[in-house]
Amino acid sequence: MTQPPPLKFLGIAGSLRRASYNRALLAAARELCPDGVTLDIFDLAPLPLYDQDIDTETVPPAVQAFRDALWSADALLISTPEYNHGVPGVLKNALDWASRPPQHQPLSGLPVAIMGASPYTWGTARAQAHLRQTLVFPSALVLSQPEVLVANAAGKFDAGGRLTDDATRTFVHGLLVALAAWTHRVGRPPVTTEPKNLTPA
Repeated sequence: MTQPPPLKFLGIAGSLRRASYNRALLAAARELCPDGVTLDIFDLAPLPLYDQDIDTETVPPAVQAFRDALWSADALLISTPEYNHGVPGVLKNALDWASRPPQHQPLSGLPVAIMGASPYTWGTARAQAHLRQTLVFPSALVLSQPEVLVANAAGKFDAGGRLTDDATRTFVHGLLVALAAWTHRVGRPPVTTEPKNLTPA
């Protein structure tokens, strides 16, 4: 039986806090990747606030690095906290940069999976719903199931930030397996030309 080609996932967390549960959840996902899958984590902290005046043919280096990382990834894994029943500003800002220029942007056709951790009982359900809505317009291919909603996160990570809850580790691994299958099924065609930053209208 022919083995499927290896996959490279990109992971981003919607929190800048060093001890963030969602950053720790991404670190756990990197450990739990199935065979044939690797996960690189991109730090969103250097991205400036979106400003169309600087979204030109030469964007800030951090923005170009983020777009390049998305172009080179086979799929995107997002770990989001929930702020005020929605997506954190840092994550929305990153997706605004990633969705430009509209004629040639790296989210279009990109398989995406979503997970999230919260110290509270609802486990980022509202933020994940908000995030799915945000990803509709750039035409990302968001995996619908399984959902990974890590509630009461304080009891599921140790003092060093390692995910220790066995059930949650199983859920995260299952999400990665599903994302790999989804990517093999619907993955976008390979990029045949160098991505260009087109001047917005």
